[in-house]
Amino acid sequence: ELEDQLTVKSKTLDELKQSLALNGSAEQAPEAQSLRIAELGEMMDSIVKQVAQLKASMQSTVEQWRAYDEIYAEVSVMTTRYLYCIDQCKPGEEASLEALKKQVKTLQ
Repeated sequence: ELEDQLTVKSKTLDELKQSLALNGSAEQAPEAQSLRIAELGEMMDSIVKQVAQLKASMQSTVEQWRAYDEIYAEVSVMTTRYLYCIDQCKPGEEASLEALKKQVKTLQ
């Protein structure tokens, strides 16, 4: 029975040795993992900084588009008013009652 336990322990030891040979020595594996964890932490910090920069850039872009939309709306209204004035103020036309009624209908 003692020999069986010794055989089992020997096999387990051989398996551990093979596993360590594939992954490196027992001392290097935790160091490699620590280095990898530090590397991943640096990558995460870099990504967080990039996201913050992108967010700031996008906020600026959104503000510029908002200003553009407001100015565009103002220009559109002014253009409509000017086109109406040009249409109504054609030279050579007299302001008749019928023409004025037509204008009122158009405006309504």
